[in-house]
Amino acid sequence: MANIALITGITGQDGSYLAEFLLDKGYEVHGCYRRSSTNSFERIHHLVDKIELHCTDLLDQASMERLVRKVMPTEVYNLAAQSFVGSSWDQPILTGEVTGLGVTRLLEAIRQVDTSIRFYQASSSEMFGKVHETPQRETTPFHPRSPYGVAKAYGHWMTVNYRESYDMFACGGILFNHESPRRGLEFVTRKISDGVARIKLGLANELRLGNLDACRDWGFAGDYVEAMWLMLQQDAPIDYVIGTGETYRVGDFVQIAFDRVGLKWEDHVVIDPKFYRPAEVELLLADPAKAQTELNWKPKMSFQKLVEEMVDHDMQRLAGFAKPELKVMRKSA
Repeated sequence: MANIALITGITGQDGSYLAEFLLDKGYEVHGCYRRSSTNSFERIHHLVDKIELHCTDLLDQASMERLVRKVMPTEVYNLAAQSFVGSSWDQPILTGEVTGLGVTRLLEAIRQVDTSIRFYQASSSEMFGKVHETPQRETTPFHPRSPYGVAKAYGHWMTVNYRESYDMFACGGILFNHESPRRGLEFVTRKISDGVARIKLGLANELRLGNLDACRDWGFAGDYVEAMWLMLQQDAPIDYVIGTGETYRVGDFVQIAFDRVGLKWEDHVVIDPKFYRPAEVELLLADPAKAQTELNWKPKMSFQKLVEEMVDHDMQRLAGFAKPELKVMRKSA
């Protein structure tokens, strides 16, 4: 029987990389997206003739069940969420409905249609929040520090609950921060790479940021989707922490990004208190030993390479908007 994958959130960063990965594996790939006034298929425009898209909504239980029944997937990857931590304080109820209860709606749809369908839940290192130990591993207690983290913890435990209650192959990948040139501009990493490119090209003079001392375990999203797939190929459903095992400051990201274009970050970065979180998560660091041993998975791209690729992408994307004198300089360089 052919492998059929259903990906929620296929238009996002992770969804686009996962779709590419599964197509290369010979899967029939279906993706669902939510209708909005400005649907964006930018990240999957090169895939639209290779996949089948379905308009549905994690807020609508009946539509989820109809979709699962129509596609009859062998694997479901739930990547859809209100995924921006900053917005979760402004929209805590919506975040709970989509990022939390949306998981239950999808699990229940699978239970009603076919409990043999394998289910992957995109859990998050934000569930650890105010960390109880460093590094964080599968047994580390959760202490989320944002509505997003709380909603993710709910979705994760519902995944565990359905696994234990209904003998479903349902597992959560507790992914630490993973970035790419496809990251949304609202995320700090992409805000930095985009801002650096704009400053270098004469389109901006400053980059306003919050806490430069917050530490994260950053990897490349294209590497992490392989771990998602590997989790669903195991004999038993098990939750895994996925990360690099290395931590860097936001300030380190800033330093590498400005170095890439030959500028001093101190001349352009402005610390703005409005970008501080109400409850900050100071340090996230993965212990990916279990995934490395049992899944034989390791990240391939280094932190420095990741930052440089993001900056290079935004430089190329924005080059056409550069000031005329800078265009001349770039041609003569």
